[in-house]
Amino acid sequence: MNVMTENNHPQVYKSGFVAVMGRPNVGKSTLINTLMGQKVAAVSPRPQTTRKRQMGILTMDNAQIVFIDTPGIHEARHKLGEYMNKEAIDTLQESDAILWVVDASQPPHTDESILAEQISRIGPSADIILALNKIDRADEQNSEQHLDAYKRLAPGAYAIPVSATRGDNLGELVEAILAVFDPGPPFFPEDQITDLYEREIAADLIREAALLILRDEVPHGIAIRIDQFTERNEHGAYIEATIFVEKESHKGIVIGKSGSMLKKIGTAARKEIEAMSGRNVFLRLRVKVRKNWRDNENVLRRFGY
Repeated sequence: MNVMTENNHPQVYKSGFVAVMGRPNVGKSTLINTLMGQKVAAVSPRPQTTRKRQMGILTMDNAQIVFIDTPGIHEARHKLGEYMNKEAIDTLQESDAILWVVDASQPPHTDESILAEQISRIGPSADIILALNKIDRADEQNSEQHLDAYKRLAPGAYAIPVSATRGDNLGELVEAILAVFDPGPPFFPEDQITDLYEREIAADLIREAALLILRDEVPHGIAIRIDQFTERNEHGAYIEATIFVEKESHKGIVIGKSGSMLKKIGTAARKEIEAMSGRNVFLRLRVKVRKNWRDNENVLRRFGY
């Protein structure tokens, strides 16, 4: 497929899929949101915010890049963790390029060695772009040492220091991705930005709000189920959702005194859902206990994992 440039010279249209890999909390989702110019993936300071694969579809005049945001590769401690790792590893096999995102402000972690091993199994033909993220936080004294250590984990990769929050070198990053792609037509309509339905994104945004507001001992044991998602014409959307926790004590924390914590979560989530959907939203939340759901295959399936 060709497009015409301003000078009337034909320009080859390119398209392809990019697996966005990395250990938890290195900024994969933030990087995708910044490149997209809008929020398509949930983001929080908590590790393992992303639990499922999600596409961010960036359509430009001469190309379409389909970013596949994946759960962070980590040492799994339950069946949910095993599922998340499998989701990430399977994506490696299905993509035209691998965008490996690391936290350049920190030395390599054990999880990065696990990912390096998985990538090496694909073979030398894999096109790897190493995004050395968070350079705005990097200490000058140790940054070169960190960069060299990451480059040794990905020999032959095209390495680019970037900042997902500040925007450093993101244009160069896009150009490096396009250099890998073959000519081809777009895979999705130009107005489509993700492969998820609104109710799935809403569930992620509710969980994001909970991750941002709750204490450390609660967030990883949280799951969200959308029970009702109804359009009310000019009145917007009506959403009912259940927040599942693993312990009875966690239920009390999520609800808070006189429902104060649940109200905070609901208010924050509603604002994000309204910003995403561009309309008013009425959100009703409830909390239930589902003990050890992360190690229960039947429950995981019901929750969509």
